[in-house]
Amino acid sequence: MKRKDILGIKDLSKSEVNEILSTANAMRETIDRNERSTVLRGRTVATLFYENSTRTRNSFESAAKNLGATTMSISVAASSVQKGESLVDTGKTLDALKTDVIIIRHSVAGSPRLLAENVKASVINAGDGMNEHPSQAFLDALTAQRKFGSLAGKKIVIVGDVKHSRVARSDVLLFGMLGANVTVCAPYTLLPQGIDSMGCDVDSDFDRAIEGADIVLPLRLQLERMDQAFFSSREEYSYYYGVTQKRLAACADDYIVMHPGPINRDAEITGEVADGDHSVIEEQVTNGVAVRMAMLQLLTANVGGEL
Repeated sequence: MKRKDILGIKDLSKSEVNEILSTANAMRETIDRNERSTVLRGRTVATLFYENSTRTRNSFESAAKNLGATTMSISVAASSVQKGESLVDTGKTLDALKTDVIIIRHSVAGSPRLLAENVKASVINAGDGMNEHPSQAFLDALTAQRKFGSLAGKKIVIVGDVKHSRVARSDVLLFGMLGANVTVCAPYTLLPQGIDSMGCDVDSDFDRAIEGADIVLPLRLQLERMDQAFFSSREEYSYYYGVTQKRLAACADDYIVMHPGPINRDAEITGEVADGDHSVIEEQVTNGVAVRMAMLQLLTANVGGEL
């Protein structure tokens, strides 16, 4: 991979997508063997999160440490950002500290691109507003590939708060690029305008959409991003769009259930499903470390050391 940054699925070619996934699959095997690497020894990876995160931030930090990198975790709440420092100036400070890779999460769409245009370090988008979350899409795709092999012709149904979901946008683009048939399903109030132009089918009837699905991916209700009422009640939402064992009976025999986390049990998904035999939610977490190891290694491919 010759690019400096990973900012979104829309920027990547099919060959780059396949390179990331094949490298991530190899990284997953090293995780399973409990092996460590020195490929990023002498390099510094900084996580710069303007929004809360548990899985993504810790996953990137674990990935960097698995590759031998030094990590810095920038707490925005305790940084000069609170004194009015701009994103670009924060980035330039990290450059001056000889940071090699900056992992950024920001509430404003486009912030990772702005940062990337103004720093020497490589930048990885860990989620920007309601735009994209590329590493989440890659871990979803890796999880599905390790189950099914080729995703060509597989049906994935993404259900829930599509309007506010950067995961949904990245998943639609990536799974479509890999040949899957993608359907997004939500009440009309939670469907963003123009989502069908990204190459997916759109349905507001979950019971119809889920028929024959190979992969079902409920999204978290992002109540913190909602400035108005998009549905009448949590109970009504769950009744029409909750992933239940009864609904999953309409899926293909070897279906899997994924979730980007954190889970709101008995809202978008029941505990029975989340903990059931077809759930690969915990597998996604492990694959997330592998994907982020792959991204870090590919962006710094000229570093010495051996895997």
